[in-house]
Amino acid sequence: MPESPEVQALVENLGERLAGREITDVDVVEFRTAKTRARPPTSLRGERVTGAARHGKHVDLHVGDAQHLVVSLGRHGWARYASGAAEASVARDDASTDGDAPPTLVAFTFDDGTVVELTDAGDWVSLGCWVVDEAREVPAVAKLGSDPADAGFTRADFDRVVAGRRKQVKAVLQEQESLAGIGNAYSDEILHLAKISPVAHTASLTEVELDRLFDATVGTIAGAIERQRGVPIDQLKATKVASMRVHGRAGAACPVCGDTVADFSFGGTTAQYCPTCQTGGERLPLRAAE
Repeated sequence: MPESPEVQALVENLGERLAGREITDVDVVEFRTAKTRARPPTSLRGERVTGAARHGKHVDLHVGDAQHLVVSLGRHGWARYASGAAEASVARDDASTDGDAPPTLVAFTFDDGTVVELTDAGDWVSLGCWVVDEAREVPAVAKLGSDPADAGFTRADFDRVVAGRRKQVKAVLQEQESLAGIGNAYSDEILHLAKISPVAHTASLTEVELDRLFDATVGTIAGAIERQRGVPIDQLKATKVASMRVHGRAGAACPVCGDTVADFSFGGTTAQYCPTCQTGGERLPLRAAE
């Protein structure tokens, strides 16, 4: 799932490449991606892109005088470039037979020949597009909590949504209404850096542990954004995977203590942790209760 560092890098790339460009054509291959039926993506033909922004894990392209194309990448969505409409069509055809090439669900063609394809590699369509006057008209954007990547994010902001809650800390980190932009991968990395068990309730954390958790949250997200900045968008996933210390590395040695990184199930997915660094040597059950 794309998380805020990758989405930020994508937004910066799109903003730099598309600003001032006119949308000359829109091909909605999968109608279920259009969430504002009265204002589908095709309504943006003839408009120019004026900028780009990120809201949590959402892309926000500023179009025309006061329109926003908000894209939720969902669980397996992403964007890619093709150099022309013919190549975009070929890419869609290849996607049907090449398991490594996710299908194009929406394609935007610009006046310089650039084609931006929105893709989804999942078994079900999780990609969504809204055309709105304000990004907050998208319900998921309106509900977003504070973003740890924001320069104004403070310890008070963090404590307000984390401290004292009777909920497992990994679930809180991934709760978009509390902290925007963090998903399964970076929550694993944050908790490993903070040396906190993913299944500990935040109400049980000491002040020292909360200090470590705050520093790890801000530091991990800020560091990942800086690391991803300028990376070509087709290489962002690989760069993310290569940077992980514990996430996705079950069976490997912890880079801190040398213990074996372990799996546990959480919220319908698989997460990773270090027993020595995070749980006092305890092995979490593969199926953890939330």
